[in-house]
Amino acid sequence: VQGICYSMFFLKCESASVQLLRLFSTKPLPTLTLFTKDPCPLCDKAKETLEPFKHRFDLQQVDISRPENKLWFDRYKWDIPVFHLNGRFVMKHRVDTALMEKLLQEAESG
Repeated sequence: VQGICYSMFFLKCESASVQLLRLFSTKPLPTLTLFTKDPCPLCDKAKETLEPFKHRFDLQQVDISRPENKLWFDRYKWDIPVFHLNGRFVMKHRVDTALMEKLLQEAESG
């Protein structure tokens, strides 16, 4: 039991360390834009898939059904969820976790 508690404590500490390092970083997080609407079960699933990455980007959601987002509705009405990273299209329909990891590594090192 003691070893299990130690392992759990270590994992918590490691997670906290990553978060603390992020607090002291001067580099801004990349912006991941999710084009969505309500309801959107595929978008909800995509957000769940992104959960392990959430500390590595700022998520911005654009509701394409709002009148001010007509341009995005016309472009993506049959394709949501759609994702842009730092304003560039990266994927649609579902999250490709391997691609997301690669893109975030590039954004973090660049």
